[in-house]
Amino acid sequence: MLGWMVWTAPTAAIFIGLGVLLAGMGVWGRLSPPVARRGFLRIETDRGDRLYIALITAAIVLAGWLAVTDLSMWLASACALLVAAVIGRWG
Repeated sequence: MLGWMVWTAPTAAIFIGLGVLLAGMGVWGRLSPPVARRGFLRIETDRGDRLYIALITAAIVLAGWLAVTDLSMWLASACALLVAAVIGRWG
């Protein structure tokens, strides 16, 4: 049924990771309801909002990295993870 898609191990790992992350956020939200707060983003966000903003920002960092340079994608991934962690913690 999905034979037309090229599923590589890294692609599968990303989607499995996103699924586990979303399921974990759902369980965490059920156990401890999120509270909106204001961080350096200057808008009121709860942890789900910050996760969404962090994922979009990480995708932009990775796409921009591909557009600008041909350096290692491991370095790009580290930069994207750092940006996402900063948004998640202090955003």
